[in-house]
Amino acid sequence: MPVQIYNTLTRKKEELKKGAIKMYTCGVTVYDVCHIGHARSLYVFDVIKRYLEYRKYKVKFIRNITDIDDKIINKAKELNISAKEVAERYTRAYYEDIKALGIAKADKEPKATENIPDMIKHIQGLIEKGFAYEIEGDVYFSVRKFKDYGKLSGQNLEQMMVGARIEKDERKLDPLDFALWKKSKEGEPSWPSPWGKGRPGWHIECSVMSLKYLKTKTLDIHAGGRDLIFPHHENEIAQAEALTAKPFAKHWIHHGLLTINGQKMAKSLGNFITIQDAIKKYGADELKIFFLSSHYASPIDFTEEKIIEMYKAVQRIKIFMANAKIIWKKHPDDSSPEIVEEYKEKFFDSMDDDFNTPKALGVLFDLITEANKFLGSKMSDLALKFIENIFQEVFGISLKKDDEEGLSGEELSLLDERRSARQKSDFKRSDELREELRKRNIIVEDTKQGQVWRRA
Repeated sequence: MPVQIYNTLTRKKEELKKGAIKMYTCGVTVYDVCHIGHARSLYVFDVIKRYLEYRKYKVKFIRNITDIDDKIINKAKELNISAKEVAERYTRAYYEDIKALGIAKADKEPKATENIPDMIKHIQGLIEKGFAYEIEGDVYFSVRKFKDYGKLSGQNLEQMMVGARIEKDERKLDPLDFALWKKSKEGEPSWPSPWGKGRPGWHIECSVMSLKYLKTKTLDIHAGGRDLIFPHHENEIAQAEALTAKPFAKHWIHHGLLTINGQKMAKSLGNFITIQDAIKKYGADELKIFFLSSHYASPIDFTEEKIIEMYKAVQRIKIFMANAKIIWKKHPDDSSPEIVEEYKEKFFDSMDDDFNTPKALGVLFDLITEANKFLGSKMSDLALKFIENIFQEVFGISLKKDDEEGLSGEELSLLDERRSARQKSDFKRSDELREELRKRNIIVEDTKQGQVWRRA
């Protein structure tokens, strides 16, 4: 079946038409190190892009970097360095994080500060069309003049007045109006503009960079966290469509938020887990399997117990792959290779249904269970190739052996000697070799299909 995506804008699943896909997602604001909530966002959309490409869509993917913002300015004051130094420091950290996670860079990752002339031009166009106004060096978007405001979040203006994070400025014509351009205070970073020295508002950055780098007036997919629906994405729509008079994005995808033991992550609560710390303690593959275990649109709660289960799941995959590759004596081929095709179809049906990774993951583990019954057969070999391909190409999971170099030559010799001893019914030597391998953290098991091993 064709890929179906739940569209936040229309509140229903819709077919994603085959062909070229222009996709944008809101990137990080570089004022601090990234945490595992960022990891989920980065990974979710990496998997979606990978899967679409696997299904022969041609995806152009843009993910921005916000390198000028109130948070960056405040961090600079706290550290007593420039805002530019803060942005550069945490941009480097961000790239170290995605490298450690095994997540590819987007086709382009534009920085806000590199595109300020384009933002100024966009704001000028909104003023000329009557959707924005300037007051003493600040420029605001006039929300009530954009009739469709609220269509993404499903809120009316009265609801927004109660729940909005409204910028306090008595000069605004309406409390809901939001900043397109901010007059810089003394000592703050600034750029020249028709309204004086200042800097862009956060919302205008994404609208301008997405349209510019995807070279379109209508994106195919705009993605981000559920917490960005209002006001960020709502404001993006308003300021883009007010200028272009075209739909800003066809499909809106939003991932659920991450909590730690049922609580919101916060440094003040002592439950703030950085990406680097999580990878060192748990492993990148384990973290990714954890994210895959929940549908991207659902909230996900991180606990030690869950990550231990993910470790076991990763080991189960590795053990199957190692055993399927290492068994020398072939199983009598009474398996049915067609079974693998059935599992493939189930996998694709799950992923085509709004990228249902927990269901798709379940299909792969069911296939592992089935293939384990026929290790060494044609069916097992086909299952191995498919599973290895999906985990690496679609899910971006390395599945490297715990010892990245695999077994040493001496260890391979010990396994080979033990296999030979078993065939000669020399069980005393076989047991001695089993114990020697155990001391090297290699667990050997004897099955109907022959000797198999795994790391302890």
